[in-house]
Amino acid sequence: MAQLSVENLFVKYGSVTAVRDISFMVEDGEFVSLLGPSGCGKSTTLRCIAGLEASSAGTIRIGGEIVAADGLEVPPEKRGINMVFQSYAVWPHMSVFENVAYGLRTRGEDAEQIKAKVGEALQTVGLEGYAGRFGTELSGGQQQRVALARAIVTSPRLLLFDEPLSNLDAGLRERMRFELVELQRRLGKTSLYVTHDQSEAMLMSDRIILMKDGQLMQSGTPRDLYDRPASRFAAEFIGNANILEGEIASGPGGDRSLARLAGGVLVEGRFSWPDQVRSSGPVLVCIRAESIAQVAQGETGKNIFDAQIRSVNFLGAVVNCLMQVGEVQLRADLPARNPPAAGATIRIRIDPDAVTMISER
Repeated sequence: MAQLSVENLFVKYGSVTAVRDISFMVEDGEFVSLLGPSGCGKSTTLRCIAGLEASSAGTIRIGGEIVAADGLEVPPEKRGINMVFQSYAVWPHMSVFENVAYGLRTRGEDAEQIKAKVGEALQTVGLEGYAGRFGTELSGGQQQRVALARAIVTSPRLLLFDEPLSNLDAGLRERMRFELVELQRRLGKTSLYVTHDQSEAMLMSDRIILMKDGQLMQSGTPRDLYDRPASRFAAEFIGNANILEGEIASGPGGDRSLARLAGGVLVEGRFSWPDQVRSSGPVLVCIRAESIAQVAQGETGKNIFDAQIRSVNFLGAVVNCLMQVGEVQLRADLPARNPPAAGATIRIRIDPDAVTMISER
């Protein structure tokens, strides 16, 4: 088993608490991302798991074995983990083979085993034939593959990734995301990945742990966090959302409610979380840009409004439109084919199932 368990983790630097009472679990073979803005404590959490940073309180278990708790700190090399850093750290004076073989040599494995394991690792990351090259002869993507081969060659129980793709250009980063996910699926290694890029976390993860100011804000599958944000922070950080302040006008009707926005605009939506359902009081209304659709003039029904187009920005497959509904401003992603013109008035529908009510200001 390579299950990772973090229980009530605290990290303090003097009077500053960098990580505050974090608890989560990564199941055997699962790929989980720690997501959040810079300075939220995600890399500090990762470094505590790796043994590169001492925790102030809490318990960390890898495969059921306690590696940090109450002053106990198992050395990194005895935790059965490997880590891929933002900097590839490919030694330029060593060949690709020697870079990948380094961890095996320090464990004292014999030459034949090293040759076989390095060859298998290089084949896994698509670098067969590159064993004799040096770091200075490799592209950024190839160096990242060397770092991955070095991480998997010793068969660790747990793989840790600290923003490993952030130094790559946009096109290569996109390609490496898919390659990294495919590699993890084939190896079946328990993996914890740190990133501030929400699209990266959404694409790659089985689950996402969202952090802010050293605290765990929400966790779940990418779809859970996208469709059911539990707070303003979660709604704003993940996806392109209009966050509007309003008052509950009627409800509850199961998880459904009607909210009154600025100028009296009424919109129907749903509470994603049972403990947030309210029959009155203030509410945040989250409307994703892609949940707004243009409909035919004269169409009627729930959440159908006239909207005046303020501006239109071409984004390829869609145009991002700033529009006015009464006193409410909305951003919508509409199809780029036959887009509305700035100044035009169109009829729009906001899917009630895609409107999320959040009982938080």
